[in-house]
Amino acid sequence: MITELSKIRNIGISAHIDSGKTTLTERILFYTKRIYKISEVRGKDGAGATMDFMDLEKERGITIQSAATHTTWDDHFVNIIDTPGHVDFTIEVERSLRVLDGAVLVLCGVAGVQSQSLTVDRQMRRYKVPRLAFINKLDRSGANPRRVTEALREKLAHNAVMMQIPIGVEADHAGVIDLVTMEAVRFDGDQGEVIVRGPIPAELQDEANVARETMLDAVSMFSDELTEAILDGHVTEALIHEAVRRGTLSRDLTPVFMGSAYKNKGVQLLLDAIVRYLPNPTEVENTAVDLSAGEAPIVLASDAQKPLVCLAFKLEEGRYGQLTYTRVYQGALAKGGTIINARTRKKHKIGRLVRMHADSMEEIDSAGAGDIVALFGIECASGDTFTDGTVDVAMSSMHVPAPVVSIAVKPKDNKASDNMGKAIGRFVREDPTFRAHVDRESNETILSGMGELHLDVYIERMKREYKVEVETGAPQVAYREALSQKAEFNYTHRKQTGGSGQYGKVAGYIEPLPEGDERAYEFVNEIRGGAIPTEYISAVEKGFVSALDKGRLIGFPIIGVRIVINDGAAHAVDSSEMAFVAAARGAFRSCYGASKPIILEPVMKLAVEGPAEFQGAALKTIMQRRGTVIGTTEESGFCRVEAEVPLAEMFGYATDLRSQTQGKAEFTMEFARYLPCPSETTKELLEKYADRRKIEDE
Repeated sequence: MITELSKIRNIGISAHIDSGKTTLTERILFYTKRIYKISEVRGKDGAGATMDFMDLEKERGITIQSAATHTTWDDHFVNIIDTPGHVDFTIEVERSLRVLDGAVLVLCGVAGVQSQSLTVDRQMRRYKVPRLAFINKLDRSGANPRRVTEALREKLAHNAVMMQIPIGVEADHAGVIDLVTMEAVRFDGDQGEVIVRGPIPAELQDEANVARETMLDAVSMFSDELTEAILDGHVTEALIHEAVRRGTLSRDLTPVFMGSAYKNKGVQLLLDAIVRYLPNPTEVENTAVDLSAGEAPIVLASDAQKPLVCLAFKLEEGRYGQLTYTRVYQGALAKGGTIINARTRKKHKIGRLVRMHADSMEEIDSAGAGDIVALFGIECASGDTFTDGTVDVAMSSMHVPAPVVSIAVKPKDNKASDNMGKAIGRFVREDPTFRAHVDRESNETILSGMGELHLDVYIERMKREYKVEVETGAPQVAYREALSQKAEFNYTHRKQTGGSGQYGKVAGYIEPLPEGDERAYEFVNEIRGGAIPTEYISAVEKGFVSALDKGRLIGFPIIGVRIVINDGAAHAVDSSEMAFVAAARGAFRSCYGASKPIILEPVMKLAVEGPAEFQGAALKTIMQRRGTVIGTTEESGFCRVEAEVPLAEMFGYATDLRSQTQGKAEFTMEFARYLPCPSETTKELLEKYADRRKIEDE
C-alpha cells in the first residue's frame, strides 16, 4: 500500500482524436522505465502501442477503450489512464475523468483546439479536474504553439500560460526553452532519453525574455510573495513553481508545455510538471451522499484509516472473470477482505487485487485511499459504490449521454444465439452508452450506441471474442415525438366484471415544455380538496409516464411534455392503483391527437477538418445532407467546417467524405439537440410506420 499520499498522482491523458495521446503515453512509460522498447500506434513491428492492446485498436490505429497503467517518476507514484479521442467512445473519457485528480489536455500543434477538445474540456470542467496542456506534433508542417495557446484562451476560455517556447518548429524543431530556469533544453540519444541543458541561443534570447515576462505577469496573480520578488528583482524557481501550482489546483491557470512525442522531445519536462503542479489525492475534494441521512452530501477524507469507500468506474471481461477497475477514495482494500455493494447490499470477498499495466497485471495485497486498482470476480455494474459496511454512502454517478443510433441484429444460426446474448449482456454491463432491447412488435434485438463506429466495434468484438456471426439491419435513428400545442383531457376509466370493478377519473391538460427545457416530462399535481386521493397520485403519474414510452405517430418515445392534473374522482370500493394507471393511459391517448403531435429528429454537431484545398468539397458533402453550416476557419493551409446535420442523413458519410477529399479529411460528430422533422421526412416516416403496422396486423 502506498502510504505517502503526497507522492501519488492520478492523471488522465485526453484529447481530440489523432492528437498523439497514445504516443505520448508510450514515451512516458519508456522514460519512466516502465517499458524498454517504444512501439508506435501504427508501427511496422506489428506490436502496436502498449496501451492499445486490443487487436481492433492495433488494426484501426485508434484507442477504443481507456487503459490504465502505473509508473514512477522523481520518487512519485503515477497512475495513468489513456483515453480514446473519438467521440463515439466519449463514455470512456467521462468515467476516467470521474475518478482522476488531474489531467493532461493534449493539443495538436497544427490543428490546435478541435471539436473533441471542446468536449473533453467540458468533461474536465464537469468533474472539476485541474489540467496541464501539452502542445504536441511541433515537428509537423504548419505547427504554431503560440496560435494554439491563443485558441486555448479564446475557444476554451483558459488562462493559458506558456511555460516554454520552442527551439524551432516543423523540421527545425530541436527542443524547448524552459522559461522558469531560462535554459535551452534539447533531447539527445537514440530515443531522446539524454536531456541536455544549455544557454539560450542568442537569436532566441529576446523572445525568451519577453515570454518569461508574460509568464511571470500571469503567474504572479496567484502569489503575493512572487509579486514582491518580481518588484525586488529576486525571483526564485521555487516561488514560480509554488505560484503555478496554486493557479493550477484552483483551475484558474493552465500551464502550457510543448514538444513532439513522436520525435521524443519535451516529454520528460511534462513529467516534471505532472508531479510538480497536479494535485495529490488529499488536495482534491471528493464528495459522496449519506444514504442513511436522506442523501446529504458528505466530504470523504483520503485516509486509509477511515471506513472504506471506493467506486467501480469501469468493467472489463478478463481471462479469469470480470475485472472491476476501482478508485479507492477513503479507507483501504485488502486481499481476503469483505466489501459491500451500496446499491445491491450484497457482500463480496476480495479474492484477487491487482494493479493494471494495459492488459497485464501485478498482484498486490492491499491498496489505500487515493489509489486506482482492479478487483477480480466481483459482480457489479459500472458506477457502483463499495464500502466496508460501517458507513452507508454512495458516490454520485457520472454523466451518461443518451445513445443516438440503433441497429437490428440477429444471429446467423440458432447455435450463435446464446453467445450473442452473453456478448450483449457483457457489453451492456461494461459500457453505459451501449444499450440493447427486444422490440415488442418486431421481436428483433435492437442495439443502440453513440455512432456507427461505436456499434461497428461491438459487432466486430462479438465476432472475434464470442465467435458470433450476426446479420445487421439498416441503422435506425432515435426519433422522438412531441406536442405542438396544449390539449385538455377529462377521462373516466370504468370496468365492471363481477365483484369489485375498476374506477378512476382524471382531468387536466398536457402542453409542450418551454423551449430549452430538455426534460422528458414534468408532472404537476394541482388537485385540490382530495378529488383524487393522495395515495393514487403516484399511480396517475406512473400511467402517464408509461404512455410516453411509445407515441402514436411513429411509435417512438414522447419528450418535452408537461402533464397537469387538476380534477378527478375516485370510488370508495372500485378505485385502485391499477385503475388510476389505466385512467391516466386512457386520458393521454384521448388528448394526444388534439395536441397536434410532431416528429423530432436528432441533429448532430459535425466538425470536418482537412486541407484548405478541400473546403469546397467538404461544404458540398454537408449541404447535400440537409446540413446547416455554422462556421468555417482556415489557418496555415488547414480548414475546419462546423455544421449541424440531421443524423438520418449521416449514414455512410465517412466513405463519401473520403472519396470527395482523396482521404485527406476527417470528421467528428456528437449529438446536439432534437429539432422538428421537415414535412417530407415526416410524411415518409408516417407512411413507413403505417406499412409496418399493416404487415403486423396481417
